Amino acid sequence: MNMATRTGQVMEAIRNRLSSRALSPGEKLPSIRRFAAKMGVSPSTVVEAYDRLAAEGLIQSRPGSGFYASGSAAPFVMAEVSPAADRAIDPLWVSRQSLDAHPDMLKPGCGWLPSDWMPNSAIRKAIRGLARAEDEILSDYGGTRGGANLRRLLARQLSDEGLSVDLDQILLTVSGTQAIDLLCRFLVRPGDAVIVDDPCYFNFQALLKAHQVKIIGVPYTQAGPDLACFTEALKEHNPRLYITNSALQNPTGATISPKVAHQVLNAAAAHDLIIIEDDIFAGYEPESSPRLAPLDGLDRVIRIGSFSKTLSASVRCGYIVARPDWIEPLVDLQVATSFGGPSPFAVELLYSVLSDGTYRKHMESVRRRLGRLRSETAVNLDRLGIRPWLMPRGGFYLWCTLPGELDSADLARATLRENVVLAPGNVFSPSQSKSSFIRFNVSQMEDPEIYEVLARAMSGETQ
Repeated sequence: MNMATRTGQVMEAIRNRLSSRALSPGEKLPSIRRFAAKMGVSPSTVVEAYDRLAAEGLIQSRPGSGFYASGSAAPFVMAEVSPAADRAIDPLWVSRQSLDAHPDMLKPGCGWLPSDWMPNSAIRKAIRGLARAEDEILSDYGGTRGGANLRRLLARQLSDEGLSVDLDQILLTVSGTQAIDLLCRFLVRPGDAVIVDDPCYFNFQALLKAHQVKIIGVPYTQAGPDLACFTEALKEHNPRLYITNSALQNPTGATISPKVAHQVLNAAAAHDLIIIEDDIFAGYEPESSPRLAPLDGLDRVIRIGSFSKTLSASVRCGYIVARPDWIEPLVDLQVATSFGGPSPFAVELLYSVLSDGTYRKHMESVRRRLGRLRSETAVNLDRLGIRPWLMPRGGFYLWCTLPGELDSADLARATLRENVVLAPGNVFSPSQSKSSFIRFNVSQMEDPEIYEVLARAMSGETQ
């Protein structure tokens, strides 16, 4: 046993005493000689261990007196480990596995494009331009509604889809996730019922659970929510909200039909239901499809979105488009929870890239590339007996069925042991009825090793 290992053993023994409260804050540690004898190591090993623990702030040295536990309870020290394969498969599972993944892990289950697909040259150009910006943009808090330039650009985009809005109807938020959180704080209370699609984006469920609401899942078809089930849920649960993606729904890739859209809005009006329409994937549609917000005129539909899927997940900014009388209290909520809107630096950077003509060409290129990969990925998966539930008209998701009795959660655990992160069906399902489904991100499927790992896991060959 080498000295480094012995020093580590001594340090771990003290950490365990601190975390279990066997050593209380301010209590004196065993003397160096006594602890060396107890651990069967040399006094110099204990000295080194104590010095390292003091450098970490877990203990304190008092010259002439000895070493003492720090004045506050020590936090647990977590080792650097890969994502745990045996973590419960819940709505946060895929997020945690993907966000914490080692750089060399393969992530066909994640929800974003590879970094080298993004318009990084345009972002770098915008950063260089912002280096000459006013000091306020570089160092001040964000305004309560967010920068007018970006809101004006959003208003023009909304006008193109038939939704005329004033600038005071657009609120920029710190992120798309924060937009949903603010709306939940504003519109629902613990115990309220909220409808989501089944399956739906897993973070919808995670956020709603944090707000202690009752989640009601409605089966999602290839044309939108199942209308019979939707109407029945309205009658039975009297929900406050419905949260959905109208176009390129996550995870299915389906798009609501005009007929279903009108019937959903009629039912919402009859039952005083508010709808949050998350339009984060709009940029991936080849042609614009029906949207609830323009059909409704922002009476009871709220539009939200962000730029993390199309531009940068590192430069966070979301938005809310709603009635002016709803925006005002949302501004107050954002001030209370974030002290202002998103970073002025982030807002100006996004505006610079979005208003650059190269961004439009970038998105056209990405849509063509994704179209090719959707077809290629479907063919490669079909060889394994994995088949798309539908072939989406755009986007980067394929919602697929597994062959036989395979369970996607078991498959995800098996592939994780070989450094491949998958997105099993039940993380998206409030009813936990999608164990035979799995979502693939085609932009993350170009490495042949993914299919080799899948084949081994499906045959039970993974270790």
